[in-house]
Amino acid sequence: MSAPSRPLRSHQRSLSELVAALARGEASGIGDILAAVTPGGGKSLLPVIAASKLIAAGIVERVVWIVPRDSLRLQAEEAFADPAWRAALGHDLSVRAADNSPDPSRGLSGYVTTYQAVAAAPALHLAEMRRHRTLLVVDEVHHLPALAEGDAGGEAARTEAAAWSQALLPLFRAAHLRLLLSGTLERADGRRILWLPYRTENGAPTPDIDAPGWAVIGYSRAEALAEKAVLPVNFGALDGEASWLEGGRTSGQARVGPHRLSGSGPSATTRPALFTALRTGFARDLLREAFFATRRLRAERRRQRGLRGTDAVRGLGKLLVVAPDQASAQSYHAMLQAWMPEEQARRDVRIATSAEADAHAALAAFRLTPEPAVLVTVAMAYEGLDAPEVAVVAALTHIRSRPWLEQMIARATRVDPHAGDYADQHALVFHPDDPLFAQFRARIETEQATATRPRKRPAGAGSPEPRPPAPTDDGIVPLESNALGLRYAMLRPGPSVALARPEAKDGDAVAVPPSRIERALRARVAAMVTAQAVDDEAELRRPGGAPLPHRYNAVLKRLFGNKSRAAMTAEELESALAWLERNRLQDHLHLLEGDTRYAWSVRRRWAGMERRPG
Repeated sequence: MSAPSRPLRSHQRSLSELVAALARGEASGIGDILAAVTPGGGKSLLPVIAASKLIAAGIVERVVWIVPRDSLRLQAEEAFADPAWRAALGHDLSVRAADNSPDPSRGLSGYVTTYQAVAAAPALHLAEMRRHRTLLVVDEVHHLPALAEGDAGGEAARTEAAAWSQALLPLFRAAHLRLLLSGTLERADGRRILWLPYRTENGAPTPDIDAPGWAVIGYSRAEALAEKAVLPVNFGALDGEASWLEGGRTSGQARVGPHRLSGSGPSATTRPALFTALRTGFARDLLREAFFATRRLRAERRRQRGLRGTDAVRGLGKLLVVAPDQASAQSYHAMLQAWMPEEQARRDVRIATSAEADAHAALAAFRLTPEPAVLVTVAMAYEGLDAPEVAVVAALTHIRSRPWLEQMIARATRVDPHAGDYADQHALVFHPDDPLFAQFRARIETEQATATRPRKRPAGAGSPEPRPPAPTDDGIVPLESNALGLRYAMLRPGPSVALARPEAKDGDAVAVPPSRIERALRARVAAMVTAQAVDDEAELRRPGGAPLPHRYNAVLKRLFGNKSRAAMTAEELESALAWLERNRLQDHLHLLEGDTRYAWSVRRRWAGMERRPG
């Protein structure tokens, strides 16, 4: 059965028309495309649209897609591998998630890497850009600050983001065409963004969307809501009180508070109260509200579908918990698990922080499987995480910059194709009711031309939960906090209406990214080499020399042009598998002759057999 047709959203159509014009030679003056797309609006398809048309037309030969974090590399692969979009766009391109090994594309149409990888091996990636006419895609370009004129590494050596800019700037210059993606065109530190043209407007620098050689494509929250590309947001604002100690160690510390989190505007107590609330009883109360809201949503969707409580299916809704730091994330994780039976807690609640060895596996499971249903993180999953099943967010973070908060709430505004009609879905974000978050919410309302409709419901006050004093970098010691009341406000779309978008269904084919295929093939090759070594070990063992599996791996490498498994393409790995099915590595040990590491192994095994008794 052919894949269902998927209509493009307005910004995706605009890019498709632009690159079609480039392919026809009608827009030859364009060298840079900037796509400013509201978080959750569908940026990840834009590189696929651009590459499919430009490579087919011979305008470029490769695509190199650079993302800010390792967890986004697989999602970029999946965008090219998605079978429904392959059918809709008529392309057969594949890219691979690459590290800093040679030949990152491995015969495919390009590769995906990270800012960190480019900064670690800039020469490797620059050489790739110079070797082929390349479409350079830079995701979340606002992470890259503009460098000072003549900066040859001073500032770049001092900050990680500036080091990224220093490493990526030569790639910008070497690229044949650039596609820059971002959900925001402002940085939290107020600096300009690398490569973007600016003009001065009202005394402040503003991106110049009319600069020569540039094409700018925008997609606002209002447009996304009108096209039903993102969900409306229901905010659950929880107010509370907090008390803490402050003062120097020599003069003693004085108790401050209790102070309310809410207020008509930010004050001297706003941030200390928030800092305290996120680490004491208030955090438990907000987390409990989010947890039980998620449980009610999942129970209702099970009831509507006639499912049992043990049925693991997609589309029931998931909870994302964003913590202020790793210690708090561990604490929240323990709280959530304590509210469930032990077996369910192990299955349903995961944590993904940079300190966790299995963080990327936890992220992948949260995105791609029905369980786990709850993920606790700090920053790994707030930006770019493509997990449409997230329906509830517990915003237990102290960060209040607009770009950061927009990215966070966007984790819950993606339409879930497994959750039923668009009209039955909405995003639910629980957050502290501090004036800084209220200002952010007001900007969202103004931007999308909507009105808040507060709905109150009774909420009991939580009991204080004292904790042992511990010094903090903020100069305060959190003592206690409690929740006072929960207030809901729905941000709904404006008057524009559009047909609900048809999305993928349960029966759609599953995309398998190239790097996952390569990993599976490498594992199969390793297993077959090991199996042959085990079979031959007793007969071939002699004193000295490397272990037999190591020698057999060396033989295989020589048989395939001195290429290690890590450097092989998928096709080469499949060839190695086919060869191993028909041949024995012991018959090719002579290939190691002359290498002192394997000197004994060239002795014929028959010589040893002649000395055996009987």
